[in-house]
Amino acid sequence: MNLSQILQCALLTFSLGVGFFCFVLARRLRRLNDLETGLGGAIAVMASEIARLERAIHAAKTEATVATEGLANEVERAKEERAFWVLQKKFSEAAPAAARLRRRRRAPAAEMLDA
Repeated sequence: MNLSQILQCALLTFSLGVGFFCFVLARRLRRLNDLETGLGGAIAVMASEIARLERAIHAAKTEATVATEGLANEVERAKEERAFWVLQKKFSEAAPAAARLRRRRRAPAAEMLDA
């Protein structure tokens, strides 16, 4: 056997090895992409779950925005109410001082005429 025949035999065995590897790889890829049991099915399920979660996140954001606006309105109303009660308290503290002042009694009309 000369060198050329040895290289051809090596090339032939290498080609058969690569062909067998490609055959095994093709089978594995087919099983991997199977939509029911393989990775393709898992990817399809994950895609649908992602879409569902995005809808849930959007709904939660909308609810949070509405709740935030409602809470802000309630806080403003509470501030106004507190200011009202502080003002009421100031007036009630000032009221006892005014109660100490006494009105003069009116003289009866007969006494006014006599004088």
